[in-house]
Amino acid sequence: MVPWPRYNAAGPPRSSAPSISGSTIAGLEVIDPRESYIVTPLHEGFADALALLQLPLALRFVARDELFGWPRLGPILRDTGQIMIWPEDGRRSYRELLRRAPALLMAGESVVIFPQGTILGIEIDFLAGPFGLARALGRPILPIVVTGAHRIWEHPYTPRLRYGERLSLRVLPPLTAAACRAHSTDQLRQEVQRRLKSVALGGDLAPPRRFSPARDGYWDGYAYRIDPSFPALAADVARHRQRRTHDGPRGAAPRLIETAQQGCQKAIDPV
Repeated sequence: MVPWPRYNAAGPPRSSAPSISGSTIAGLEVIDPRESYIVTPLHEGFADALALLQLPLALRFVARDELFGWPRLGPILRDTGQIMIWPEDGRRSYRELLRRAPALLMAGESVVIFPQGTILGIEIDFLAGPFGLARALGRPILPIVVTGAHRIWEHPYTPRLRYGERLSLRVLPPLTAAACRAHSTDQLRQEVQRRLKSVALGGDLAPPRRFSPARDGYWDGYAYRIDPSFPALAADVARHRQRRTHDGPRGAAPRLIETAQQGCQKAIDPV
């Protein structure tokens, strides 16, 4: 089983960070280990966090509220001081980031915020929060492509862990604090999204997860948007939401969440 590391919030030594066999990491040379970044990775699953622990940075992760209530995982998130947000309540989440992030950044940590806010797939549109936070606090943004993590553990669709799967992590050149302040929040959001997804879909990394509502469900009740760069999928989700408004709520999210909780407990239990 994959152990969840127990370490203090300042981060583990690089030698103690768990690694993933089959992973390839590139672009570490663009990181300044003395800098504190707003880190904005693509997101496919829990294996993303294990890959990111290979960075030469002390990391603090932002995680959605429901994860803090899961058996085994929740206490670990609380004990290590990770940051709770409420994706369905954007204002509350952003206030919490403004409250927690400044002290962490001043102490030399970098804050990891997954701008998609979900693991559904590459087609999910970026949220504005990480980019507004970087502008507000005068911090650089570190964009990171992570692909293939969904093949290791396809949370929340199965509790099965797969070993030997290919995972790719590529660090892109950071956007300086000056560059962040020179552009609007939405300009930053769109530019970072364009860069990350262009590399992820370029064909030389592990294939990213693709969102297929016919296979995955529509995740009614969860806050997400489809990137306009995928117009057919955006139209499909819009039609579904219109039908749902007319016919009443339905969807597979509760069953999938239960499956994910069971899988998470198995994954972090000792062998």
